[in-house]
Amino acid sequence: MTAYEIMYIIRPDLDEDTEKATKEGIAKILTDNGAEINEVKELGKRRLAYEINDLGTGVYVVLYVAAETVAISEFDRLTKINDNVLRFMTIRDEREQ
Repeated sequence: MTAYEIMYIIRPDLDEDTEKATKEGIAKILTDNGAEINEVKELGKRRLAYEINDLGTGVYVVLYVAAETVAISEFDRLTKINDNVLRFMTIRDEREQ
């Protein structure tokens, strides 16, 4: 398995239950496809560098996962069609273990 760092931004105008369900849904996509979530950093609501869909802020979350490419591909596919996620990025985790 390869170590990845996934950062995603959720819409700031979601109610608490929808926000929680979105975060759990994203984690479920990864774990259902064999990924192992090692660490979750919820950075909270932050100002965006530029507006996305007329929104100036977003809720930032960073995941550190160990996964095969199949899990990352499925995450990318399903996250692209999730209207609650404004942006996401997946990179290899190059931190020292």
